[in-house]
Amino acid sequence: MIDLAIYNRDGKEVDTLKVDEAVFGGKVRYPLLKQALVMYHANKRVGTATTKSRGMVAGSTKKLFKQKGTGNARVGNRRTGKRVGGGVTFAKIVRDFSQRMPKKQRRLARDSAILAKLLGNNVVVIDELKFDQPKTKDFASILGKLSIDRSCLVMVDKCDQSIYKSSRNIPRVDMTAVADLNAADICNHKKLLSTKDAFLSLLNRESSES
Repeated sequence: MIDLAIYNRDGKEVDTLKVDEAVFGGKVRYPLLKQALVMYHANKRVGTATTKSRGMVAGSTKKLFKQKGTGNARVGNRRTGKRVGGGVTFAKIVRDFSQRMPKKQRRLARDSAILAKLLGNNVVVIDELKFDQPKTKDFASILGKLSIDRSCLVMVDKCDQSIYKSSRNIPRVDMTAVADLNAADICNHKKLLSTKDAFLSLLNRESSES
């Protein structure tokens, strides 16, 4: 069991939460986690870079002059990749770099990422995170009181515009809902800041999915 402290907005511990490692798979599956990260990174690649091959450029396919007897270096036609205006050798074509993983594997990778954060003491739970109106200064103050000075992923139960607008101008801080949580977002941030409701919702989702 992992004892997870719950803090208030002033950075003081107000409660604790016991988390069973078995809920998140019991162990960190590093090979699966790497496979998921490679997939998420590959899916961000656009793959639209293209260049014209010698078959795509205009020009005659006739040899410019005979092979021997002219004193010049031997050449091919105007489309060759050695001449200005010719085609590109091994030209780039449109490619699809996307990869796929089964849903169960994606869930296991997400659970491994969360468990790795828990074991590394990089999960911070706050009792509530509400703002009457968006205020970046107030959000930055909360991060300072919670000793979060590096990249942070803020996990909430449901998308909240006040929290989003309060955090979007802070460098290396991103917000996500529990339903949109994935292994790449977790691993790309040093800390995982979660509201109590969001973390309990995550535990309930894990129990229902298992």
